Amino acid sequence: MNELAQRPASTINGWSSYGTVDRDLELTDTDFHRIRELIHKRAGIVLAEHKREMVYSRLARRLRHYGLTQFSEYLARLERRPDAKEWEAFTNALTTNLTAFFRESHHFPQLADHVRDRHGPIRIWCSAASTGEEPYSIAITLAETLGTRTADAKVTATDIDTEALAKARAGIYPIEQVHKMDEARIKRFFQRGTGGQAGMARVRPELRAMVDFQELNLLASGWPVKGPFDAIFCRNIMIYFDKKTQARILERFAPMMKPDGLLFAGHSENFTYISQAFRLRGQTVYTVA
Repeated sequence: MNELAQRPASTINGWSSYGTVDRDLELTDTDFHRIRELIHKRAGIVLAEHKREMVYSRLARRLRHYGLTQFSEYLARLERRPDAKEWEAFTNALTTNLTAFFRESHHFPQLADHVRDRHGPIRIWCSAASTGEEPYSIAITLAETLGTRTADAKVTATDIDTEALAKARAGIYPIEQVHKMDEARIKRFFQRGTGGQAGMARVRPELRAMVDFQELNLLASGWPVKGPFDAIFCRNIMIYFDKKTQARILERFAPMMKPDGLLFAGHSENFTYISQAFRLRGQTVYTVA
């Protein structure tokens, strides 16, 4: 065990020094390497070296839950039982869920323009739903744009993180997250919490009914979603995959889209040099080539 891991953090008057970590468990280089291999194989996620502290803090909770003192023992348990329920907790722990309502807001007017004059059912897939803010933002855009045709619109929202999906299905958020939207939109699509739910806002049932939440691993051999889709949102998830995995996912997206369908990417993602299946149409917006 290294010296820092053994030494308690220095504390003066209740304040700990930066750079010291009070650890009761040891994460060895071998353990960290195994964790990186397992999460890549399981979910396609590439964990950088600088994520080591995050990995420790999140997985140490799982070890304590089982009363284990060695990361190696925890990992061996996982590897012995490929179908164990704990794999779900392992994956959830290492998944990052950074999201917000109408994040990267320039995409939503583009979605509105895209669906406004379309005929027939409108189908949108949000492939990294997280805790629900993005698919609900999509649903709000569809409801505001389609009016009486909203009944023909559906959002399929998927994610690998089951804990995040549970929050998404509940549709309950701190009021400060919702207050970033204008008042008319809040009144139309949210309910204000009272009593024990004071300080919270809940998505109205009619909006929740537009969104179908499902567990889905983009690395799985089969996807339990049915196209064709008018648009696919795949934003800020590809950055966690290597180029080979990104290309494979994009190749699978293409046949699931309508010929003029749109693929929305995150602000730091560029698919132009990854796959020939799509061509750039606008700012981080692609269409089938």
